[in-house]
Amino acid sequence: MAQLKVNVCGVDFKNPLIAASGTFGFGREYNELYDISVLGGISTKGMTLEPRTGNPVPRIAEGGSVILNAVGLQNPGVEHFIKSDLPFLKEKGVVIVANVAGKTFEDYGEICAKLDGIVDFVELNISCPNVKAGGMAFGVKPESIKKVTSVAKSSLKSTPLMVKLSPNVESIAVNAKAAQDGGADCISLINTLTGMVIDIERRRPLIANNTGGVSGAGIKPIAVRMVYEAAHAVDIPVIGMGGITCASDVVEFMMAGARAVQVGTANFSNAYAMPEILTNLNLWLDGHGIKDVNEIVGALQLN
Repeated sequence: MAQLKVNVCGVDFKNPLIAASGTFGFGREYNELYDISVLGGISTKGMTLEPRTGNPVPRIAEGGSVILNAVGLQNPGVEHFIKSDLPFLKEKGVVIVANVAGKTFEDYGEICAKLDGIVDFVELNISCPNVKAGGMAFGVKPESIKKVTSVAKSSLKSTPLMVKLSPNVESIAVNAKAAQDGGADCISLINTLTGMVIDIERRRPLIANNTGGVSGAGIKPIAVRMVYEAAHAVDIPVIGMGGITCASDVVEFMMAGARAVQVGTANFSNAYAMPEILTNLNLWLDGHGIKDVNEIVGALQLN
């Protein structure tokens, strides 16, 4: 079997598979189905300083090979996470990526300070397209990306900072560079695209928020292209995500330049998606005579 360990910012992952934020909760439910310690890491549900109830329902719709969500960062708040969920995740021995969001620059600094030194990474959610207060305002323009990254980084003394980038931008390469210039230790992308699904009988959007974040297999080609562009624009590690459903998708993202990947929507259609991907990734690597998964990172050869 191939060696699957990857290292990102000095942190060792037992394999390159990370559960994506918002699709895995804090891991408890999936752990009832399989031992989540087999995963490389878990990016938590997006957390804010105070508990949030999220957007009104309905807030999820389907559309072909994608889903549309406008959950609105419903979460129990960072203090609840620290007291109730963090001990459980530490017991599982996975890399803990704490996904955080805020309404102001100060919010980001404060929540990062609370998590510094007690999680393995902080992942800055600056690009949630379905939150009316904050979110997109920080993740579109390079100058705001640089500023919010700098504020968060100044509050982190020992925990590396991962910045999650929006695809709803003019240039992903420019914004990736802005995150690096702001002090990001690594970047993750892509977050969801902004979309709409219409109920043609009611002549209204299917979800109460009108628009929401599009994720799922249908966005993968866009995500692979953006990961490639970002990875060639910065000198820091890149974590890729967007429509991953199988082992060959993981290989694509890593060939495009990702050091590791996050798997999200696939967990909804198949609760065992990640352990199955892990098994098949091993089979692919063995079948191609590859002894170390790191050998395929950035291996893409353009025509």
